[in-house]
Amino acid sequence: MQVVNVSAEKSQQFNIALAGVTCTLKLTQRSTGLFLDFWVGDAAVCLGVLCLNANKLVRYEYLRASTGFTGDLFFIDTKGTDDPDWSELGTRYKLYYVSSDEL
Repeated sequence: MQVVNVSAEKSQQFNIALAGVTCTLKLTQRSTGLFLDFWVGDAAVCLGVLCLNANKLVRYEYLRASTGFTGDLFFIDTKGTDDPDWSELGTRYKLYYVSSDEL
């Protein structure tokens, strides 16, 4: 399991190598929650996924298989069971990558 460093910002986009592939993550806070857009290279894996505490974000095998991405991403509230909010990203709300072997 690997911690993915995120900042306490309402909107952010960054590249990271996960499972040997270059990925782009975009996190956007809206009034209805925190949302993730996720690409592997130029291929969109999932767009507009609501980030919930302790729930996989990629979720479906066919999304991973079509892009060569293995594993999944999820947020954990380190102080309770709340869904992530931008104001405490990287401190209270940690984003993790878990490999397919760890799933």
